[in-house]
Amino acid sequence: MVQSKRGWRNNLRQYRFRRGLLRADRVIAVSSATRRDVENLMGVAPDRMRLVYSAPSPEFFERRGAAEGDSEATEQHRMLERYQIHYPFLLYAGAIRPQKNIPRLVEAFAIARAGLSDHPQYRDLRLIIVGDEISRYPSVRQAVIQSRVEESVRFLGFVPFDTMRVFYSAATAFVFPSLYEGFGLPPLEAMASGTPVITSSMSSLPEVVGDAAMLVNPENVFDIARGIKEVLLSTALRERLVEAGRIHAAKYSWKNTAQQVLEIYREIAR
Repeated sequence: MVQSKRGWRNNLRQYRFRRGLLRADRVIAVSSATRRDVENLMGVAPDRMRLVYSAPSPEFFERRGAAEGDSEATEQHRMLERYQIHYPFLLYAGAIRPQKNIPRLVEAFAIARAGLSDHPQYRDLRLIIVGDEISRYPSVRQAVIQSRVEESVRFLGFVPFDTMRVFYSAATAFVFPSLYEGFGLPPLEAMASGTPVITSSMSSLPEVVGDAAMLVNPENVFDIARGIKEVLLSTALRERLVEAGRIHAAKYSWKNTAQQVLEIYREIAR
């Protein structure tokens, strides 16, 4: 009965959503992948759709002077001490939902960590998962238990924006093996923060990150683990991803997004 109610509600929601799309003068898609999905699944004519990318918050791009940099380093150290983080860590940040593929991320982390158990820098590598509603998806906890990494995976739930900025910049790498994204903002936030990114080769993510991230097959645990190990063990690769990531993320801006949306309103008004 509960399942049938959920199915009925989902069908009603999809019907209303499609009706709204078909009645709209213009439909704004945040990626080419989303645009294709709206066209193929919802039947919206391509000439009524416009592509407008999202962008990271400008605060992720802020670079401070020497004196301010010292203060920022002190603040980062204080923040990490508050959370008792004194080890290298991989970071995931985002919603906790099935399409985010977190159980496979946990399994891949376990494989990569086992392969780095004798490494002087990464033998105490941890995985930090930032995202709320973890209790709704027991498969994530089960993956941690089955992979025997209970002591190496931390769930932090929601954290404030300033804390999130510290986690992004302090992470050894950001890992985002999502199975589906309309756009995929977290990888760009990590890039803007100067952190190398490992992400999915599916959906909109290759379009969003370009050649500035390590792409992995999100359906293959061993390929995710391979990407993690390659980024951690190759200094040259890490440096290239950090530099390319900052340059690539800077191509996205809310100013450009706002201008494009404004032009769409003008187009409709004409």
